[in-house]
Amino acid sequence: MSEIALAPMPGTDLWRGMDRAELDQAYDNSGAVSASADFLADWSRRSAALRARQPELVDLAYGSRQRNRIDIFRSGADDAPLLVFIHGGYWQRNSKEIFSCMAEGMLGAGVDVALPGYTLAPEATLAQITQEVAASLGWLRREGPSHGIGRSRLIVSGWSAGGHLAAGAMALPEVDAGLAVSGIYDLEPIRRGVLNDKLGLTPEDVAGLSPILAIPETDKPLAVAWGTAELPELQRQSRDYAAAWGLAGRTGQIVPVAGANHFSILEDLARPGGALARRVLALAEMS
Repeated sequence: MSEIALAPMPGTDLWRGMDRAELDQAYDNSGAVSASADFLADWSRRSAALRARQPELVDLAYGSRQRNRIDIFRSGADDAPLLVFIHGGYWQRNSKEIFSCMAEGMLGAGVDVALPGYTLAPEATLAQITQEVAASLGWLRREGPSHGIGRSRLIVSGWSAGGHLAAGAMALPEVDAGLAVSGIYDLEPIRRGVLNDKLGLTPEDVAGLSPILAIPETDKPLAVAWGTAELPELQRQSRDYAAAWGLAGRTGQIVPVAGANHFSILEDLARPGGALARRVLALAEMS
């Protein structure tokens, strides 16, 4: 008689002692921060103002798909380092236009900033999204100099889902250093929860696309940042990834930002002199 595989019953252990409802809540960053919509609205307003001040190099195509566009903001410094910031939204929402203001903390310090867009799930798989990010970095190195950027050190950064994409980009030759902020580095809990409804991750995707399972052979420095007021699972993801990076013998730093939640932490990048802005400058100076 053949065995019948039964689906887990509600309330059973799905991930680290959590059932499905608890797991979904453990990764619900917007639900955990009551002001999350206010942060996004404020960033959108500030970003529109920056785009109005520097409209010359926005929406430059790096690929054929609708969201394969890059915004570039120049500091005016000669041979400036380049920060590439990848937006978050669990790979299925938001856009680069919301996050232009993350350049504010860098431009006055002599760092150029580029923000690539990418196709969202379910229109693109996570593997395709990572390929688009790689294509955007290749474009910046090839075509950036013709726009006055990209000749010097390139630091890849990203927040939340963008932190995952930035970590994955550390293996690319275009990248010199990285700053991963509040990212997802082990995709297995994402595969088991509601977020996977649009992502469609398989066990093979988890194995191949989880940065914690694919730490590259590299001497490039990577800083891993998180807020001490973030959800425990988000903090654990960052701590575990930073530990794995160090155990692999790689050069890295941890940047726990005291009191920051999943959204307020980005103000430490957008604000001149913020903890993350200072970290980018340190990474820009490392050789």
